[in-house]
Amino acid sequence: MLDLFEKSVRRPLAMAGLLGVSLSLVACSGLKSATETLGNVGNIVTPYRIDIIQGNFVSREQAAALTPGMLKAQVRDVLGTPLLVSVFHADRWDYVFTFRRPGQPVQQRRVTAFFKGDVLERVEADELPSEAEFVSSLDTRKRAGKTPVLEASEESLKAFAAQRKAVDADASAAPVPPISNYPPLEPPSATNVR
Repeated sequence: MLDLFEKSVRRPLAMAGLLGVSLSLVACSGLKSATETLGNVGNIVTPYRIDIIQGNFVSREQAAALTPGMLKAQVRDVLGTPLLVSVFHADRWDYVFTFRRPGQPVQQRRVTAFFKGDVLERVEADELPSEAEFVSSLDTRKRAGKTPVLEASEESLKAFAAQRKAVDADASAAPVPPISNYPPLEPPSATNVR
């Protein structure tokens, strides 16, 4: 009895395994032609890659606000907490900024503040952009057309005022009568009538 049961179970399992192996071989042989066909689509569709910003951004305006003789706390107020403070160089603060955006060159800048005791002695920095230049470099979208003027001229303000007066005069000429009766909330039906 057990032998009959084993045969009845083994045969379908063997058939299913054989079918699975043959389907896998067919799928593998068709994979090459499928990838060649879809290869062009793979070149068009690319995964999204995020912008990577690391460190402290220091603008030209911030660096210009530093003067020799400032205390460490004042420098920290202007530039923020330094990215690197070495145990071996306690008299030096390094502000490093790196900005990586796919398809564009890496932006990297360094500002180093040197102290004598608790007082700022000098500052060494790479060429720094102004805040406006940095913000404009972040927006890489292509602008279509001309930027609209965001300021109204005197003529357009007068035309708008005249148009508004005409609309207000029309609205006041025909007063709306108040509603004296309201429709019922539910329509009458045969089941609601008693």
